[in-house]
Amino acid sequence: MTHDTAPNPVQIDNAQGQSAAILVCEHASYAIPPALNGLGLSKKASQSHAAWDPGAMAVALRMSQRLDAVLVSSTVSRLVYDCNRPPSALDAMPAKSEIFDVPGNMALSQTDRDARTETYYMPFQSALAAQVAKTPAPIIITVHSFTPVYHGQERAVEIGILHDHDTRLADAMLNTATAHTSALVLRNEPYGPNHGVTHTLREHALPGGHLNVMLEIRNDLIATQATQTTMGDMIAAWVADAVSQITDQGAVQCVA
Repeated sequence: MTHDTAPNPVQIDNAQGQSAAILVCEHASYAIPPALNGLGLSKKASQSHAAWDPGAMAVALRMSQRLDAVLVSSTVSRLVYDCNRPPSALDAMPAKSEIFDVPGNMALSQTDRDARTETYYMPFQSALAAQVAKTPAPIIITVHSFTPVYHGQERAVEIGILHDHDTRLADAMLNTATAHTSALVLRNEPYGPNHGVTHTLREHALPGGHLNVMLEIRNDLIATQATQTTMGDMIAAWVADAVSQITDQGAVQCVA
């Protein structure tokens, strides 16, 4: 994936993956299509955690390899359109993200918002829905990262296991956490469903009763290729273990 241009709003990796797991990375890229003139952002802002989830895509790709799972990702910055938000949410196209103003989003008309939705959100949603529909007993796993310091506050949590009202996979991951990692793992931290972050799960997992979980990894832990690989390997094994605790069907296994 290139960060400079994003000709297709959605990317599918390992499309022939045989796992029941479907990996999702909504904030994989900081790309801003040229027509949007960089949204008026400085280079620093446009490549900051406000624009994407640093390290998340690399971890998701490694998990995709280890689990033989399809990975669906957005190819544009979440400041262009946050694919983990519905069109009605103001932060789907935020005018401000933490400390950064987003000039290109400050005066959007409803027509502008509708155009962004049609161009970036709908293709992503359609591609993910199609993948879910063709996968027997799909398991939806979204992969995110978060900044260690937010609005000046340090965050101690290292890995967040997030869920909406279906807690099955999250519970199993929390129950097996110490067998896989010494990191500080917490439930629904640093965000939870009350922050609107479980949109993808609500759209693609909950209606069909599919197992699901949202992963949040503190981005200082996945800042290098080596740590991204290590994290991807660890979480893949952890997910496979957790799923086996629920299904006993071997639907998700580490294969490489």
